[in-house]
Amino acid sequence: MVNSVAMEGDGCTICSEAEAELREISRKLNCSQEQVQGSSQCDHEPRLPLSAPVLLQHYPLYRASDANCSGEDAAPPEERSVPFEEKYDVLSREASQKLLWWLRPRLILSGHTHSACEVLHPGGAPEVSVPSFSWRNRNNPSFIMGSLTSRDYALSKCYLPCEDTVLTTYCAAAAFLLVLILAHFERLPSSFLFGWKLCRSHLRR
Repeated sequence: MVNSVAMEGDGCTICSEAEAELREISRKLNCSQEQVQGSSQCDHEPRLPLSAPVLLQHYPLYRASDANCSGEDAAPPEERSVPFEEKYDVLSREASQKLLWWLRPRLILSGHTHSACEVLHPGGAPEVSVPSFSWRNRNNPSFIMGSLTSRDYALSKCYLPCEDTVLTTYCAAAAFLLVLILAHFERLPSSFLFGWKLCRSHLRR
């Protein structure tokens, strides 16, 4: 898991510490690869499992826009071609290249944009941007369930009910309940009362 805010690249304290930690992780990953075994820098370094890491962070890696994203939970068509701003909507090009070079992840999971997107980065690293899990940000929120092993992964997307569907159901249920209450106290117009009594008599038979 990477703190995206620490990838600003402005030399701040948390940025410097994060980059130092990432370089150390990169060195350990490299030492675990067969081609560098026997190097003097890796002689006493414990070997990590030979499995490429999964990168989890809030901000997506750099991409120009959501123009190539599709699916029912992608950004609306009118928003997909809006250019992203580096360090605000997505990480900068430089920070993205550093993460890809240092970690060489087999999968990248990100969020922030409130819309889903799948991107294939240079080197073949796939990135899945997870949409917002809140009705405040979109009508059809969703979340992703994943299964990870040392060699493979599987992702499955699960959707919440659409907000307008839930609200419509609540309103219909409330209206039906109100009709039942008014019918019970005979407060409905005569035509409705006649139909209500007819239904009740039919159900009692």
